[in-house]
Amino acid sequence: MTAVEAATGHTAAAIRQKPRRGATADGTTRRSRTIRYLLLLLFLLFVLIPVYVVLITSFKTSGDTTAASQWSLPKTWTLEPWRKAWDVLQPYMIRSLSLAIPAAIISSLIGSANGFVLARWRFPGANIVFAFILFGMFIPYQAVMLPLRTTFTELDVTRGVPTLIIAHCIYGIPICTLIFRNYYATIVPNEIIESARVDGAGLVQTYLRIILPISISGFVVTLIWQFTSVWNDFLFALFLTQQNNGPVTLGLAALAGGQKVDYAASMAGALITSFPTLIVYILLGRWFIGGLMAGALKG
Repeated sequence: MTAVEAATGHTAAAIRQKPRRGATADGTTRRSRTIRYLLLLLFLLFVLIPVYVVLITSFKTSGDTTAASQWSLPKTWTLEPWRKAWDVLQPYMIRSLSLAIPAAIISSLIGSANGFVLARWRFPGANIVFAFILFGMFIPYQAVMLPLRTTFTELDVTRGVPTLIIAHCIYGIPICTLIFRNYYATIVPNEIIESARVDGAGLVQTYLRIILPISISGFVVTLIWQFTSVWNDFLFALFLTQQNNGPVTLGLAALAGGQKVDYAASMAGALITSFPTLIVYILLGRWFIGGLMAGALKG
Protein backbone atom coordinates (compact mmCIF):
# COMPACT_ATOMS: atom_id res chain seq x y z
CA MET A 1 0.00 0.00 0.00
CA THR A 2 1.39 3.38 -1.01
CA ALA A 3 1.57 6.43 1.21
CA VAL A 4 -1.16 8.14 -0.82
CA GLU A 5 -3.55 5.15 -0.41
CA ALA A 6 -2.82 4.98 3.30
CA ALA A 7 -3.51 8.71 3.74
CA THR A 8 -6.70 8.40 1.71
CA GLY A 9 -7.82 5.48 3.85
CA HIS A 10 -7.17 7.37 7.08
CA THR A 11 -9.06 10.39 5.76
CA ALA A 12 -12.07 8.28 4.74
CA ALA A 13 -12.11 6.60 8.16
CA ALA A 14 -11.97 9.97 9.91
CA ILE A 15 -14.86 11.23 7.76
CA ARG A 16 -16.94 8.15 8.63
CA GLN A 17 -16.24 8.52 12.34
CA LYS A 18 -16.94 12.25 12.43
CA PRO A 19 -20.47 12.89 13.75
CA ARG A 20 -22.94 14.84 11.74
CA ARG A 21 -23.40 18.51 12.43
CA GLY A 22 -25.64 18.95 15.41
CA ALA A 23 -25.33 15.29 16.41
CA THR A 24 -24.00 13.94 19.70
CA ALA A 25 -21.65 11.05 20.31
CA ASP A 26 -24.49 8.52 20.53
CA GLY A 27 -25.88 9.53 17.13
CA THR A 28 -28.85 11.55 18.32
CA THR A 29 -29.35 15.15 17.30
CA ARG A 30 -29.62 18.01 19.76
CA ARG A 31 -33.17 18.64 18.60
CA SER A 32 -34.28 15.08 19.36
CA ARG A 33 -32.62 15.21 22.76
CA THR A 34 -34.32 18.52 23.52
CA ILE A 35 -37.71 17.10 22.57
CA ARG A 36 -37.05 14.04 24.68
CA TYR A 37 -36.15 16.08 27.75
CA LEU A 38 -39.15 18.34 27.27
CA LEU A 39 -41.47 15.34 27.14
CA LEU A 40 -39.86 13.88 30.25
CA LEU A 41 -40.28 17.22 32.01
CA LEU A 42 -43.94 17.32 30.96
CA PHE A 43 -44.54 13.83 32.32
CA LEU A 44 -42.73 14.75 35.55
CA LEU A 45 -44.94 17.80 36.04
CA PHE A 46 -48.01 15.68 35.30
CA VAL A 47 -47.00 13.29 38.10
CA LEU A 48 -45.87 15.92 40.60
CA ILE A 49 -48.92 18.21 40.39
CA PRO A 50 -51.14 15.89 42.50
CA VAL A 51 -48.25 15.39 44.92
CA TYR A 52 -47.96 19.15 45.29
CA VAL A 53 -51.67 19.50 46.08
CA VAL A 54 -51.56 16.67 48.63
CA LEU A 55 -48.44 18.03 50.29
CA ILE A 56 -49.54 21.64 50.73
CA THR A 57 -53.04 20.60 51.80
CA SER A 58 -51.59 18.47 54.59
CA PHE A 59 -50.16 21.61 56.23
CA LYS A 60 -53.35 23.67 56.03
CA THR A 61 -55.95 24.37 58.67
CA SER A 62 -59.55 23.26 58.22
CA GLY A 63 -60.55 26.74 57.10
CA ASP A 64 -57.94 26.79 54.33
CA THR A 65 -58.98 23.50 52.70
CA THR A 66 -61.42 24.88 50.16
CA ALA A 67 -61.75 24.27 46.44
CA ALA A 68 -60.78 27.86 45.68
CA SER A 69 -57.53 27.64 47.66
CA GLN A 70 -56.43 24.14 46.74
CA TRP A 71 -53.51 25.40 44.63
CA SER A 72 -52.39 28.15 47.01
CA LEU A 73 -49.90 27.76 49.83
CA PRO A 74 -51.26 27.58 53.39
CA LYS A 75 -52.01 30.90 55.03
CA THR A 76 -51.01 29.36 58.34
CA TRP A 77 -48.64 26.40 58.33
CA THR A 78 -49.59 23.79 60.91
CA LEU A 79 -48.64 20.23 61.85
CA GLU A 80 -51.96 19.49 63.50
CA PRO A 81 -53.27 17.43 60.52
CA TRP A 82 -50.14 15.27 60.73
CA ARG A 83 -50.62 14.73 64.48
CA LYS A 84 -54.27 13.82 63.99
CA ALA A 85 -53.49 11.44 61.14
CA TRP A 86 -50.67 9.76 63.08
CA ASP A 87 -52.84 9.28 66.18
CA VAL A 88 -55.45 7.51 64.07
CA LEU A 89 -53.11 5.50 61.82
CA GLN A 90 -50.45 4.40 64.31
CA PRO A 91 -52.09 1.09 65.36
CA TYR A 92 -53.05 0.38 61.75
CA MET A 93 -49.44 0.97 60.62
CA ILE A 94 -48.14 -1.55 63.13
CA ARG A 95 -50.65 -4.16 61.96
CA SER A 96 -49.77 -3.48 58.31
CA LEU A 97 -46.07 -3.97 59.00
CA SER A 98 -46.80 -7.23 60.82
CA LEU A 99 -48.81 -8.25 57.74
CA ALA A 100 -46.76 -7.05 54.76
CA ILE A 101 -43.32 -8.22 55.91
CA PRO A 102 -44.22 -11.89 56.63
CA ALA A 103 -46.49 -12.15 53.60
CA ALA A 104 -43.79 -10.80 51.27
CA ILE A 105 -41.09 -13.09 52.71
CA ILE A 106 -43.19 -16.27 52.77
CA SER A 107 -44.59 -15.85 49.26
CA SER A 108 -41.12 -15.02 47.92
CA LEU A 109 -39.58 -18.14 49.49
CA ILE A 110 -42.35 -20.38 48.15
CA GLY A 111 -42.10 -18.75 44.73
CA SER A 112 -38.34 -19.21 44.73
CA ALA A 113 -38.60 -22.93 45.51
CA ASN A 114 -41.31 -23.40 42.88
CA GLY A 115 -39.34 -21.44 40.30
CA PHE A 116 -36.19 -23.50 40.87
CA VAL A 117 -38.01 -26.82 40.53
CA LEU A 118 -39.89 -25.72 37.41
CA ALA A 119 -36.81 -24.19 35.77
CA ARG A 120 -33.99 -26.60 36.61
CA TRP A 121 -35.42 -29.81 38.01
CA ARG A 122 -37.70 -30.95 35.20
CA PHE A 123 -40.33 -33.61 35.80
CA PRO A 124 -43.23 -35.01 33.72
CA GLY A 125 -46.03 -32.47 33.47
CA ALA A 126 -43.92 -29.53 34.66
CA ASN A 127 -45.32 -27.21 32.00
CA ILE A 128 -48.87 -28.14 32.94
CA VAL A 129 -48.17 -27.47 36.62
CA PHE A 130 -46.60 -24.13 35.72
CA ALA A 131 -49.63 -23.19 33.61
CA PHE A 132 -52.00 -24.00 36.49
CA ILE A 133 -49.90 -21.90 38.87
CA LEU A 134 -49.92 -18.96 36.45
CA PHE A 135 -53.67 -19.29 36.09
CA GLY A 136 -53.93 -17.92 39.62
CA MET A 137 -52.59 -14.56 38.40
CA PHE A 138 -55.61 -14.02 36.18
CA ILE A 139 -58.30 -14.70 38.78
CA PRO A 140 -59.61 -11.31 39.97
CA TYR A 141 -59.97 -10.61 43.66
CA GLN A 142 -63.68 -9.98 43.29
CA ALA A 143 -64.31 -13.49 41.93
CA VAL A 144 -62.85 -15.29 44.96
CA MET A 145 -63.70 -12.90 47.76
CA LEU A 146 -66.92 -14.52 48.99
CA PRO A 147 -65.69 -18.14 48.58
CA LEU A 148 -62.45 -17.20 50.33
CA ARG A 149 -64.30 -15.61 53.24
CA THR A 150 -66.58 -18.66 53.49
CA THR A 151 -63.56 -20.97 53.49
CA PHE A 152 -61.88 -19.07 56.31
CA THR A 153 -65.13 -19.11 58.26
CA GLU A 154 -65.50 -22.88 57.82
CA LEU A 155 -61.89 -23.38 58.93
CA ASP A 156 -62.55 -21.16 61.96
CA VAL A 157 -59.68 -18.80 61.09
CA THR A 158 -59.95 -15.57 63.05
CA ARG A 159 -60.53 -12.52 60.89
CA GLY A 160 -57.52 -10.24 61.10
CA VAL A 161 -53.84 -10.13 60.19
CA PRO A 162 -53.33 -13.96 60.13
CA THR A 163 -56.17 -14.30 57.64
CA LEU A 164 -54.67 -11.64 55.39
CA ILE A 165 -51.23 -13.23 55.55
CA ILE A 166 -52.62 -16.54 54.30
CA ALA A 167 -54.66 -14.86 51.56
CA HIS A 168 -51.80 -12.69 50.27
CA CYS A 169 -49.32 -15.56 50.36
CA ILE A 170 -51.66 -17.70 48.26
CA TYR A 171 -52.32 -14.89 45.81
CA GLY A 172 -48.64 -13.94 45.66
CA ILE A 173 -47.31 -17.40 44.82
CA PRO A 174 -48.11 -17.27 41.04
CA ILE A 175 -46.30 -13.99 40.31
CA CYS A 176 -43.34 -14.95 42.52
CA THR A 177 -43.11 -18.34 40.81
CA LEU A 178 -43.13 -16.69 37.38
CA ILE A 179 -40.39 -14.24 38.32
CA PHE A 180 -38.12 -16.86 39.89
CA ARG A 181 -38.69 -19.47 37.18
CA ASN A 182 -37.56 -17.06 34.48
CA TYR A 183 -34.76 -15.78 36.70
CA TYR A 184 -33.32 -19.24 37.31
CA ALA A 185 -33.81 -20.26 33.68
CA THR A 186 -31.68 -17.35 32.42
CA ILE A 187 -29.21 -16.56 35.22
CA VAL A 188 -28.16 -19.89 36.73
CA PRO A 189 -25.78 -21.84 34.43
CA ASN A 190 -26.50 -25.51 33.83
CA GLU A 191 -22.92 -26.36 34.77
CA ILE A 192 -23.53 -25.32 38.37
CA ILE A 193 -26.51 -27.65 38.71
CA GLU A 194 -24.67 -30.52 37.03
CA SER A 195 -21.63 -30.03 39.26
CA ALA A 196 -23.83 -30.17 42.35
CA ARG A 197 -25.39 -33.42 41.11
CA VAL A 198 -21.98 -34.94 40.44
CA ASP A 199 -20.91 -34.02 43.96
CA GLY A 200 -23.92 -35.85 45.35
CA ALA A 201 -26.06 -32.85 46.28
CA GLY A 202 -29.76 -33.47 46.20
CA LEU A 203 -32.57 -31.12 45.27
CA VAL A 204 -32.80 -29.45 48.69
CA GLN A 205 -29.04 -29.15 49.18
CA THR A 206 -28.56 -27.65 45.72
CA TYR A 207 -31.27 -25.10 46.36
CA LEU A 208 -30.13 -24.10 49.85
CA ARG A 209 -26.36 -24.03 49.30
CA ILE A 210 -26.06 -22.88 45.68
CA ILE A 211 -29.26 -21.29 44.41
CA LEU A 212 -30.33 -19.15 47.36
CA PRO A 213 -27.02 -17.23 47.69
CA ILE A 214 -27.24 -16.06 44.07
CA SER A 215 -30.94 -15.17 44.20
CA ILE A 216 -30.67 -11.75 45.84
CA SER A 217 -31.77 -9.83 42.74
CA GLY A 218 -34.80 -12.04 42.29
CA PHE A 219 -35.78 -11.69 45.94
CA VAL A 220 -35.50 -7.92 45.72
CA VAL A 221 -38.02 -7.89 42.86
CA THR A 222 -40.52 -10.17 44.58
CA LEU A 223 -40.15 -8.54 48.00
CA ILE A 224 -40.79 -5.06 46.62
CA TRP A 225 -43.66 -6.32 44.49
CA GLN A 226 -45.33 -8.24 47.29
CA PHE A 227 -44.73 -5.65 50.00
CA THR A 228 -46.28 -2.94 47.85
CA SER A 229 -49.26 -5.10 46.86
CA VAL A 230 -49.99 -6.20 50.41
CA TRP A 231 -49.49 -2.73 51.88
CA ASN A 232 -51.85 -1.05 49.38
CA ASP A 233 -54.52 -3.74 49.41
CA PHE A 234 -57.99 -2.65 50.46
CA LEU A 235 -60.40 -5.27 49.10
CA PHE A 236 -58.98 -8.24 51.04
CA ALA A 237 -58.77 -6.07 54.14
CA LEU A 238 -62.39 -5.01 53.77
CA PHE A 239 -63.71 -8.58 53.46
CA LEU A 240 -61.34 -10.51 55.71
CA THR A 241 -60.74 -8.12 58.62
CA GLN A 242 -62.61 -5.69 60.80
CA GLN A 243 -62.06 -2.05 61.65
CA ASN A 244 -60.37 -2.86 64.96
CA ASN A 245 -57.89 -5.39 63.53
CA GLY A 246 -57.42 -4.29 59.92
CA PRO A 247 -54.42 -2.82 58.06
CA VAL A 248 -53.60 0.79 57.31
CA THR A 249 -55.87 1.05 54.27
CA LEU A 250 -58.89 0.59 56.53
CA GLY A 251 -57.49 3.22 58.88
CA LEU A 252 -57.06 5.65 56.00
CA ALA A 253 -60.64 5.00 54.90
CA ALA A 254 -61.83 5.66 58.45
CA LEU A 255 -59.79 8.86 58.59
CA ALA A 256 -61.35 10.13 55.36
CA GLY A 257 -64.86 8.94 56.20
CA GLY A 258 -67.62 10.69 58.05
CA GLN A 259 -70.06 13.43 57.23
CA LYS A 260 -67.45 16.17 57.61
CA VAL A 261 -64.17 15.20 55.98
CA ASP A 262 -60.96 16.68 57.33
CA TYR A 263 -59.10 17.01 54.04
CA ALA A 264 -55.88 18.19 55.64
CA ALA A 265 -55.68 15.16 57.93
CA SER A 266 -56.67 12.85 55.06
CA MET A 267 -53.85 14.21 52.88
CA ALA A 268 -51.38 13.88 55.75
CA GLY A 269 -52.58 10.31 56.30
CA ALA A 270 -52.11 9.49 52.62
CA LEU A 271 -48.52 10.71 52.80
CA ILE A 272 -47.85 8.81 56.03
CA THR A 273 -49.14 5.56 54.57
CA SER A 274 -46.96 5.99 51.47
CA PHE A 275 -43.71 6.39 53.42
CA PRO A 276 -43.04 2.65 54.08
CA THR A 277 -43.29 1.70 50.41
CA LEU A 278 -41.18 4.71 49.49
CA ILE A 279 -38.50 3.64 51.97
CA VAL A 280 -38.53 0.11 50.55
CA TYR A 281 -37.99 1.42 47.02
CA ILE A 282 -35.19 3.72 48.18
CA LEU A 283 -33.36 0.94 50.03
CA LEU A 284 -33.84 -1.82 47.44
CA GLY A 285 -34.46 0.12 44.25
CA ARG A 286 -30.86 -0.12 43.04
CA TRP A 287 -31.30 -3.90 42.64
CA PHE A 288 -34.92 -3.81 41.47
CA ILE A 289 -34.45 -2.98 37.77
CA GLY A 290 -31.47 -5.31 37.44
CA GLY A 291 -33.35 -8.21 38.96
CA LEU A 292 -36.47 -7.46 36.94
CA MET A 293 -34.58 -7.35 33.64
CA ALA A 294 -32.52 -10.42 34.56
CA GLY A 295 -35.46 -12.77 34.50
CA ALA A 296 -38.86 -11.31 35.14
CA LEU A 297 -39.44 -10.14 31.58
CA LYS A 298 -37.95 -13.11 29.80
CA GLY A 299 -39.82 -16.35 29.46
